[in-house]
Amino acid sequence: MTKGISLLAGVIGLWLPLHASAENFNFADVVEKAKTLAESPYEAPKPVPKFLQELSFDDYQGIRFKPENSLWHESNSAFQVMPVPPGLFYKHPVQVHIIDAQGVHPLKFEKSQFSYPNTEVERLVPADLGYAGFKLTFPLKHDGAQNQFLVFAGASYFRAVGRDNNFGISGRGLAVNTGLPGGEEFPDFVEFWLERPRPDADSLTFYGLLNGESLSGAYRFTVVPGDETALQVQSVLFPRKSVELMGVAPLTSMFYYGENTLRPAGEWRPQVHDSDGLLIHDSPSDEWMWRPLRNPEALSMDYFATENVRGFGLLQRDTDFHNFMDLEARYDGRPSAWVEPDGDWGKGHVVLVQIPTPDETNDNIVAFWKPEAEVAQGQSLKYDYTVHFGGPDIADSPLGRTQESFLGDGMRIGGGNEKGAVRLIIDFAGGPLDQLKADSPVLGEVSMLQEGELIEQFVEYVEPLNRWRLSILARPGDDRPLSLRAFLRDEEQTLTETWQYELPADNHLLGRGK
Repeated sequence: MTKGISLLAGVIGLWLPLHASAENFNFADVVEKAKTLAESPYEAPKPVPKFLQELSFDDYQGIRFKPENSLWHESNSAFQVMPVPPGLFYKHPVQVHIIDAQGVHPLKFEKSQFSYPNTEVERLVPADLGYAGFKLTFPLKHDGAQNQFLVFAGASYFRAVGRDNNFGISGRGLAVNTGLPGGEEFPDFVEFWLERPRPDADSLTFYGLLNGESLSGAYRFTVVPGDETALQVQSVLFPRKSVELMGVAPLTSMFYYGENTLRPAGEWRPQVHDSDGLLIHDSPSDEWMWRPLRNPEALSMDYFATENVRGFGLLQRDTDFHNFMDLEARYDGRPSAWVEPDGDWGKGHVVLVQIPTPDETNDNIVAFWKPEAEVAQGQSLKYDYTVHFGGPDIADSPLGRTQESFLGDGMRIGGGNEKGAVRLIIDFAGGPLDQLKADSPVLGEVSMLQEGELIEQFVEYVEPLNRWRLSILARPGDDRPLSLRAFLRDEEQTLTETWQYELPADNHLLGRGK
């Protein structure tokens, strides 16, 4: 057998591209396929055999693609492809094509390209199983070794990392009705086309066809790996029917607990989360807004109004190992993800969905952009953007940034003597704050967004940390959440991003929890 994945040329019905020539194939072909799909009734993807869906986690992990069989390995290409087998979480195959000088070729599944946990699993795997997606590798570490940096597998999910990250946060092609009572819909990428790059290329382009009950979509991706990995996205969407809540450029992450929440009983680790906050850069106000994440006691959905939003993302700002102490999960190395729209998206909302989770095994945080205009059948919607994966400074804000935030009740030593009140501590650093002297006149601007009482607020310099600390003592109204926004300024300018936080009315901190 020839080294590498074999290719099957010829006709495979629905899965053939509209043109059989690499020179003629382009994004317009994928757009036309998506449009045609939207004009037809939805058909769910055919699932893989039941025994594969019911594999244990260990048995599924035991089905491993052999790296020496990676696509383009034989040419020492910088980019190489490792297919992902279906099974467990990945319940249906997708069709993957390669675009090269010979044309457009569907990838043929080969059992021998994989190793298996035992002979029984190997025997039961069908010879024509297909793939659930693919992993891209690239020598990120500059030592000649191939490193996984981008994975597309499972519905419309994908994960990516920068050079110094380990996998954590996920992106998606689209979110549909996330958080709504009627239940979430998960459109699937059902077909991919990968352009073969030059062996020394620093970017790779591929295409995806999305299909779901409510809509279909065409995607063009160009990925550039590096210190920060950038995934450029062009998308055209075709609704089959009206969509109540369509989420563009969604990000999915996990927040179990952090420095701004109570630690669950029995937990020894200081914090457990893949991301610790949502950052939004709005236009025309040019405001940068930071919302710390929490693990709510009930489903929480927040809508932040935007006009021509310039960026939003879920960030992991805390990258200090001492704040996690987890040698296995290494939450200190999880990437931040930042979505940067290409062009003006108009009026809409960045939506933050926070779902209760009893442990760290659930991705309970979702953020996306929702258009203000109705999403109706027969439309053609175009959204272009770039998703950046990398370190906590990936958004490149020019202002001071929230470093940490803490909260406790107002009846503690160092917190105050106000029953029913909450003490909030927000530490800022960076941007223009780094140029200030310790005795500079820095002021706090604090406002309450719900009925309540702002008892006191003051700013002080924290010399051991080279930070500026805003301390707030506030009491929420009866049966009201404590909802605050705050930033630092001097007499001439805004110095920091806007910190915004909401403590629900039914919280354990004030003894109101269920």
